[in-house]
Amino acid sequence: MKAYHGRILKVDLTTGKSSVKTFDEKYVRSYLGGQGFAVELVYHGTPEGTDALAPESVLAMAGGLFAGFPVPTGGKTAFAAKSPQTGTLAESIMGGVIGAELRHAGYDALEIVGRAEKPSYLFINDDTVEVEDASELWGKSTRDVPKMLKKDLGWDVKVACIGVAGERLVRFACIDCEERQAGRAGLGAVMGSKNLKAIAIRGAKDLEPADPGALLEIALRYQKIMEDAPSFKEDTVYGTGEFLGWINKEKGVFPTRNWQQGVFEEREEIDPYHWATRYVSKNKACFSCTKPCGKLFEVKDGEFAGVAIDGLEYETLYSLGGACGNRSIEAAAKGNEICDVLGMDTISAGVTIGFAMELVQRGIVTEQEAGMKLTFDNAEEAMPRMLELMGRREGFGDVLADGVRCAAERIGKGAGRYAIHTKGMEPPAYDVRGMKGHGLAYMTSTRGACHLRAGFYAPELVGKFWRWEGIDRQSPEGKGAMVATMEDFMCVYDSVGLCKFSRGFFLIEKLCEVIEATTGLEFTEDELLRIGERIHNMKGHFNHREGVTRKDWLLPVRIREEPIPEGPSKGSLITNEQMNSMLDDYMRARGWTDDGEPKAEKLRELGIS
Repeated sequence: MKAYHGRILKVDLTTGKSSVKTFDEKYVRSYLGGQGFAVELVYHGTPEGTDALAPESVLAMAGGLFAGFPVPTGGKTAFAAKSPQTGTLAESIMGGVIGAELRHAGYDALEIVGRAEKPSYLFINDDTVEVEDASELWGKSTRDVPKMLKKDLGWDVKVACIGVAGERLVRFACIDCEERQAGRAGLGAVMGSKNLKAIAIRGAKDLEPADPGALLEIALRYQKIMEDAPSFKEDTVYGTGEFLGWINKEKGVFPTRNWQQGVFEEREEIDPYHWATRYVSKNKACFSCTKPCGKLFEVKDGEFAGVAIDGLEYETLYSLGGACGNRSIEAAAKGNEICDVLGMDTISAGVTIGFAMELVQRGIVTEQEAGMKLTFDNAEEAMPRMLELMGRREGFGDVLADGVRCAAERIGKGAGRYAIHTKGMEPPAYDVRGMKGHGLAYMTSTRGACHLRAGFYAPELVGKFWRWEGIDRQSPEGKGAMVATMEDFMCVYDSVGLCKFSRGFFLIEKLCEVIEATTGLEFTEDELLRIGERIHNMKGHFNHREGVTRKDWLLPVRIREEPIPEGPSKGSLITNEQMNSMLDDYMRARGWTDDGEPKAEKLRELGIS
């Protein structure tokens, strides 16, 4: 096969042994690569009922189909495992180079099982695979570990690692790869549970496309299309947060102070139109990206002098900004840096702090219990301090280090009413009370509340996308089939390894020519969507088998009972009737039971066993 080696590397950390299994064209036509490969390995490799942090739990990694080829924005890598945060089969996608380097080492995917006896790192040097002692790396930051490994192994080695949060099994710990993160679902804790501090890879093997000339022509054509698009300048100058003001003031769906409001009146300083020209030194792109929305953000003086991060992303402007009532961009940058260095998901970390702040506001938690003035009006000081405690599991930070669902259970006293999550995962930066289809997408997302599993925020906010026109974000009608189709669409995207910000350029039918030039294999649009449907059904079946049923899908009480109090979406909420109607519609569209289980005939139809 062109574009593939047809080899999957399996490493057992308990024994230190590795093996290789091969695959053929049928496997490619079933899963494509990236998320598809990673999900398949976890689905078939993790025994039913296995704890997410047990040695038997599979951690999988695979570069997307396009990783290693000159496809604009096509360098994404997928990690997957059973999530310690949600108990679901969860994947997390990053823009780091590690997946492409794995492919250059001669492997299309990596499956890790077992638990090393002592802190270790995995070194893949083409055909040589070794589990090495990482005692000197344990306790080190995500910035120090790559430097130390590159000094020992060579500066051309690519490194993915965890920070202290992963070591201490913070349930929303992330995996870092040279300033890009597999951020969500706690996969960093899975690495920590295996005593695996890092994965270091050096690869020198070629990846051969089926038609180099055609692939180059396609790459140049789509790069020109991207550069000519109106959004190109805004994204490259202001980053992913460029539409924060639009979401906040024009749509009124920017969740604020733990979702008590949908408008953050004090947002001016955290808006990129304020800070980009003051703090950004240069653009920073993901691997293989030609549309750089990352920023080198530096604080030169003042209380937070010395902070330097790759950010701030839109979701982090929400989680460490509006969700905590924090108006200081420098404090948000400091919080972002703490999360990066310790290895934590900024979304879950920030939303969890906002939740704790509301508990203090309501007298459920005292400032003495919190160990500080953990309040919305003191966010600039309290938020960074609490992030440090959470990442190290110290003081009240230990209570919050497992996320809002677990924290609410530990705290009691009615705290659960204010815990904003679905399936145990804290939601991203869209108040779905004013975006009903996106609220359905939060519920149906297999890894917990997520904006990227369906990407339905964009169609609802703009009112159109791809096959649909005139989408009403305030209506629950007809959203089941739309969300299901978009989930399949995004599964394809995460399997070929394309950035979600490119979805307006590389629609599904346009992917067919890129895949053919890369692999030599022909696909129709329907065949690609069928692959996405297969992958999503595997995740859904895994989740139901692990006891995640419809009761776990439901939206938080606040979204169902407390309307947005102000702004353009004032009065909006998703009622219980609307929630259940959309869920029923979705289950019918999917061919699943009312309780969220893919039916046996659907699994057979998709060839899932």
